Amino acid sequence: MSLLLIAALAASSPQPVPAALPLTVGGRVERGANGSMRFGWPGTYFEARFQGDRISVATDSKSEHLRLLVDGEEKAVLREAGPSLLTLSGLYGGEHVVRLEKMTESQTGGARLLFIHAEGRSVPLEPIRRERRIEFIGDSYTVGYGNMSPVRQCTRDQVHDLTNTQLGFGPLTAKRFDADYRIHAYSGFGIVRNYNGSSPGMSLPAIYDRALPGEPAMSADDGWRPQLIVINLGTNDFSTELQNGEKWPNQPALRSDYRQSYVGFLRKLMKTQPQARFILMGSDTFITEVEQVAASLDAAEREKIVTLKFAGLDLMGCDWHPSLTDHRALAEMIAGAIAKTGLGWAPATTPESGGVSSSSSSAPGPHPSARHARWRRSRAALH
Repeated sequence: MSLLLIAALAASSPQPVPAALPLTVGGRVERGANGSMRFGWPGTYFEARFQGDRISVATDSKSEHLRLLVDGEEKAVLREAGPSLLTLSGLYGGEHVVRLEKMTESQTGGARLLFIHAEGRSVPLEPIRRERRIEFIGDSYTVGYGNMSPVRQCTRDQVHDLTNTQLGFGPLTAKRFDADYRIHAYSGFGIVRNYNGSSPGMSLPAIYDRALPGEPAMSADDGWRPQLIVINLGTNDFSTELQNGEKWPNQPALRSDYRQSYVGFLRKLMKTQPQARFILMGSDTFITEVEQVAASLDAAEREKIVTLKFAGLDLMGCDWHPSLTDHRALAEMIAGAIAKTGLGWAPATTPESGGVSSSSSSAPGPHPSARHARWRRSRAALH
């Protein structure tokens, strides 16, 4: 009789309701009425903190590769298209940081985060709040195009699959300085001209304000206020010969348009982000134009600018793009330029530490039991 009573009480006791975790969102998103978030810009990430031993993460992706980490340790990489529900159990019952990262570039489509929930007896904690913020604006170099490839010859599918923006110089730099970051980059685009004259009339400045790079809807002001903006644009403007029918009659006309348009883009950014300092990057092929852009600004504007020439890359990534080694070298160069900005930032980590700061979260490092946590994955439809 007592056993039946215990069973009845257990069956009637309320089960814990999954609780949405408050998120740190690293990137522009389009928020849905159901709380979901669509995202498309490279390098977007979501972070949350919780206490307990169980969480669930629901996503829906067309072509993105998404990486899930707990306490800095990779737990899953989602590569298949469609909705996915993952549940992680068996963590030790202390504080944890969960992070979902966009690895690949999607010039159309993107992905959707449906939720990150604390399950069972797990409880949400306050999200991570970092004081430093860096924005990176650029092209395929900033995207990390094909940076994981061991060879330069790649198919289109290989370029997609071997691109990991999180291992690009932007995130490497940001993690070194324990900064949140956003990346607004689009492979093949420049300031006024795109690779080989493609997509005339379009450019990175033309799509910069979009919520998702492949859709015309503009983003709302979500309060993003970076102290530093790093721009690397010019490779696509000048890397190929002018084609018949392009609007510039010759290289001097193209370079003049580049300089004038770059100044206009900078002044727009300075107006919307008056607190920001800028690092303007350039290779041998266009650093002279970048330096002329900086010199053409007025004195107050020039005080916010540091120019950075980069060279010596092996370009062993897909289609002669920077390799992982190159991205580490570029991050090192940017760290040197940051010291000249007047921000007074000291690195929070060293490159050898992998770019993960001990101050980037209040959660402890991975507990041995976390390595044995169990994933359960469902492909059932999610709403």
